Amino acid sequence: MQDAVNLGGQAASSFSTWSLFLQADLIVKCVIVLLLAASLWSWGIIFAKTLTVRRLVRDADKFEESFWSGGSIDDLYDRIGNRPTDPMAATFAAAMLEWRRSAARGLIGSGGLQASLKDRIERLMYVTVMREMERVERYMNFLASVGSTATFVGLFGTVWGIMNAFEGIAASKNTSLAVVAPGIAEALFTTAMGLVAAIPAVLGYNKITADLGRYSNRLDNFAGEFSAILSRQLEEKV
Repeated sequence: MQDAVNLGGQAASSFSTWSLFLQADLIVKCVIVLLLAASLWSWGIIFAKTLTVRRLVRDADKFEESFWSGGSIDDLYDRIGNRPTDPMAATFAAAMLEWRRSAARGLIGSGGLQASLKDRIERLMYVTVMREMERVERYMNFLASVGSTATFVGLFGTVWGIMNAFEGIAASKNTSLAVVAPGIAEALFTTAMGLVAAIPAVLGYNKITADLGRYSNRLDNFAGEFSAILSRQLEEKV
């Protein structure tokens, strides 16, 4: 009876995660390690981007509160300086810098240059928004790649493992479940790892992309509103 218990414990332990990894073929091991690394890196990106989006929204709320408080935009620009801390402040600073440069050259108030100045400011804000969003969206392509390819990488490991399992079965000439099951389990383990890597990456990518899309629209709306404010000021000075 004691021998039966020991044999049962050995059979059970052979199907643990660590045992399946140790018993796997070299190629299968490489696939598992690759998927595990991709999963850990994906989780790191998800956490980092989630915190970044929260910080961006908080900073945007704080900036818009100052911007729409009724104070002077020149005073606000003097407080921000040449080192804005968030994309919305950077968009505002880019427009104000061009505005002040044009004022220093005496271009504001010249009717013939009014349209040209307005176009330059709008282009500067557009370029700033695109540059800032490109920086914020860094590493998002990695999440998309993991979400779309991890399952296929896991499937490759599964196919490779099943091929090795069938070769082992043919060599042993034994088709009992005790012989077949370990090899099949090792092969299917890579598919499970592929799903573990892909599912969080897809969900995280969709959630963060949606949040960044809303934030990008918020930047575009601010740029349009600020452009309208500067346009009114230009018209008043003509």
